[in-house]
Amino acid sequence: MTFEDIEHIFNRALRFSFSKKKLLFMFPVLVVCGLMLVFCRALAVNAGQWVVLSLTFLPVFLSSGLLLAAGVVLARVYHHEVKMIPLSFKKILSQSWELLIGVSYLTFPLLLAYLFLWMVMGIFYLLKEIPALGDVLGVILAFGPFLLVLGSLVLSFFNLFLLFFATPHIALNSRLKLKLAEDIYCRFKENLFSNLALFLLGLLPLLLGVGILSLAAFLTGVNFFMRTETLAIALQWFFVMIPFCAMLTPGILFFFNFAVESYALVQKKYPKINA
Repeated sequence: MTFEDIEHIFNRALRFSFSKKKLLFMFPVLVVCGLMLVFCRALAVNAGQWVVLSLTFLPVFLSSGLLLAAGVVLARVYHHEVKMIPLSFKKILSQSWELLIGVSYLTFPLLLAYLFLWMVMGIFYLLKEIPALGDVLGVILAFGPFLLVLGSLVLSFFNLFLLFFATPHIALNSRLKLKLAEDIYCRFKENLFSNLALFLLGLLPLLLGVGILSLAAFLTGVNFFMRTETLAIALQWFFVMIPFCAMLTPGILFFFNFAVESYALVQKKYPKINA
């Protein structure tokens, strides 16, 4: 694996990130994910701290199953594009339908794990409200919420790992393999540094796009949004979310394209991983 190899797959993944068909396919998926975020954000208005904290992470886990299923379709389409094979979105969707239903359940354990952390966090908030002892317990047990928030962040980051490493494994095989976790582990075991470097490189344009768009959305909210009823706030975020998703779509496409390229590159260097 040389610098020229990585440069080649990066440029090719970027070149195929502006396909009109894929943009039109991915944009509605991101809009649905954005609706979940807007809905949770609207519920968090004037809510308690425990509810606000839970609704901050919840859209991530609700969206991950949908993104994983969409990523499988995009990976198969990208495979056809690179191989110069004539493709039909309708045909690929019909051939992948049963697989996509199974794929969407892969993220369900992460959602359950997060809900468990959320419930445990509620216990700490209850302890903090105990008369007389609440303030003392809040100080002594401050490490608990810290660890729970850290756990939520780790689960969110693991979602990205799942999207990057599991998507090409699933898309380029005829069925959902039971030993998927073992295959991904073997891939990491062969070369941890290369896999992490490829993951970070694939994530870089997406993080850059999310960062710039989030900053623009935050500044717009601070300086322009009307702070009125919950419905008005939700509608304002909804209309901001639409161009946000449109401009983020190429970054998502690149992420999945590069995931497929990274998988093929590692397979070429370590062909025994999926033997």
